[in-house]
Amino acid sequence: MPAYLLGLDIGTTGARALLCDENGQVLVVATAEYPLSTPQPLWSEQNPEDWWRGACEALRTVVVQAGVAPEQIAGLGLTGQMHGSVFLDEQDRVLRPALLWNDQRTAAECAEITQRVGAERLIAIAGNPALTGFQAPKILWLRNHEPEHYARVAQVLLPKDYIRRKLTGISATDAADAAGTLLLDLRRRDWSAEILAALDIPRAWLPRVFEGPEVTGGLLTEVATDLGLPAGLPVIAGGGDNAAAAVGSGIVQPGIVSSSIGTSGVIFAHSDEIALDPQGRLHTFCHSVPGRYHLMAVTLAAGGSFRWFRDTLRAVAGQNLGYDDLTALAASVSPGAEGLIFLPYLSGERTPHLDPLARGAFIGLTARHTLAHMARAVMEGVVFSLRDGLEIMRSLGIAPAQIRATGGGGKSPLWRQMQADIYATDVATLAAEEGPAYGAALLAGVGAGVFQDVDDAVARCVRLTTTTKPDDRAVVRYDEVYAIYRDMYAILCSGMHRLAHVAITP
Repeated sequence: MPAYLLGLDIGTTGARALLCDENGQVLVVATAEYPLSTPQPLWSEQNPEDWWRGACEALRTVVVQAGVAPEQIAGLGLTGQMHGSVFLDEQDRVLRPALLWNDQRTAAECAEITQRVGAERLIAIAGNPALTGFQAPKILWLRNHEPEHYARVAQVLLPKDYIRRKLTGISATDAADAAGTLLLDLRRRDWSAEILAALDIPRAWLPRVFEGPEVTGGLLTEVATDLGLPAGLPVIAGGGDNAAAAVGSGIVQPGIVSSSIGTSGVIFAHSDEIALDPQGRLHTFCHSVPGRYHLMAVTLAAGGSFRWFRDTLRAVAGQNLGYDDLTALAASVSPGAEGLIFLPYLSGERTPHLDPLARGAFIGLTARHTLAHMARAVMEGVVFSLRDGLEIMRSLGIAPAQIRATGGGGKSPLWRQMQADIYATDVATLAAEEGPAYGAALLAGVGAGVFQDVDDAVARCVRLTTTTKPDDRAVVRYDEVYAIYRDMYAILCSGMHRLAHVAITP
């Protein structure tokens, strides 16, 4: 009988379940939304029980709508938002709402981690500097600010791994997601005894670390009955959302890089070996491919900058301008927007500046510039920001022969051409772009024996459609403009920080 594979993504806005066949053909997808809470400035929290309700709803919907015999489903792969912290007591009760990846309350704890471990040592072991999004500073925040909860902690789990425990009764994680905690030794692909000791975090609180395609347990009978799935169904380790999405996009070999333009932007590169940026401007994590690694550069406001521009125009003009309208305007302007540059630092910036106080700007405005020039400058500025990360990767030996465009940047012909021209590299698109849940399903196929390994899964299931070639003249122009763009942050940084202080001072 043909085999079918489930992928489950515990995202920030909702749970997404997907069922595909052994050829990678997606049969049905279902999403169940849940709320996000911001009880104080800089805080971002969710109730893990909302994830569980959403996961069950999405899985039930997929099973019913797919119309396949439950015994034909070979495995379930898990993925989800990275870095979050779920604190459980000895009875598996959630002690407080989970702190999420975009929670910014832990600046003091990041400084404490850097002081205790040492900045260079932290990057050498964990591959990254201490950033507010990671799990380790959240654990210290709980100790520093909610000691009554900290005293009752028995386990600390990542979001998808809380769902794994509900599904299987087993505490486990995968190397890719665990690498985003700041507690993993990248070389050993297991928890770092040195970092845990420096931070006084008990090893017993943390789950066992598996490779992405490994089986971590079977579906509990009572859960299986409720979901309409076979008892004992293998639940595969999976990966953090970016690593799982990379599997689904075929970013599992050297020379292939993905460029994702969604609300944020990500440049993701596979690496057979650990490649560390000494300045910590890039994330270096374990990949969901066993024994392999990846580098990741993040632009905080990529598509988010274009959305801000659209929404601001709507508010000013009172017209229902859409993305297609603005893209058409941008297409009427030549590369370089006639000397207009946009810095997309509307939410601060991650790569390469690691600066939460960075600010956005239009630079070079003249009376000649129009709405069309501004639209193009916003789009180009986003890709310039992503190129910043790509250039760091190139300096570390990553040599992309092909870039695969995903998210909104993969759907728009203009975004694709801009990327090809600014990166000076062929840009390809995928026949099926289903995000992290799809990659989790492929990992489930490896763990369940449907595929020999991750390379086999990708070869059988990931297919390309269009390829966009760089335009030689545009490449030359963009190199000239990018060199100016790259200088602007250093020139304006001091003023940005002073303005940020003015903005927060009553």
